[in-house]
Amino acid sequence: MGKFYSDIKKYKKYSGNKLAIVLVLSHQGLWALCVYRISNSIYNSRTPRFIKQLLLVFAVIWQKIIEILTGISISYTAQIGSGFYIGHFGGIIINASAIIGDNCNISQGVTIGVSGRGEKRGVPVIGDNVYIGANAVIVGKIVLGDNCVVAANSLVVSSVEPNATVMGVPAIVINNNTSKDYI
Repeated sequence: MGKFYSDIKKYKKYSGNKLAIVLVLSHQGLWALCVYRISNSIYNSRTPRFIKQLLLVFAVIWQKIIEILTGISISYTAQIGSGFYIGHFGGIIINASAIIGDNCNISQGVTIGVSGRGEKRGVPVIGDNVYIGANAVIVGKIVLGDNCVVAANSLVVSSVEPNATVMGVPAIVINNNTSKDYI
């Protein structure tokens, strides 16, 4: 649960230091993260297989309820680092095989998913300190480097070097401003 506490800490930073209980009760992103963190902990635990599978059935049901309520779909098998922040709820899909680093922010409408053919088929690996704007789509067997910014409404289908800002459909590097001012 250490990662969930780092998520709450980040939410506190953005909310003017509101009480954690107020944040947990009022932010749908935290609801989804709480369910994800608990389910992911079960998935990664050394619990006996039968018990783990039974617990994961309940976790999947709980995740589906949260998905319906919030519009945020995060599979328990995804790998998400600490300090994750979902700015606004709704329309967020994170593929089960996605890997997301520490201290990342995503906005509403973001899809991190599978795409491509043959050897290029796969799911993104997203580095640390990445900001992903509203309605951005990041798909395919690509790497989004540390400290990147993905502008709103962009489609990222190629790997991006660290410290770059990308924009467009398909997204291209527009500058080398880092995510420092966004995170």
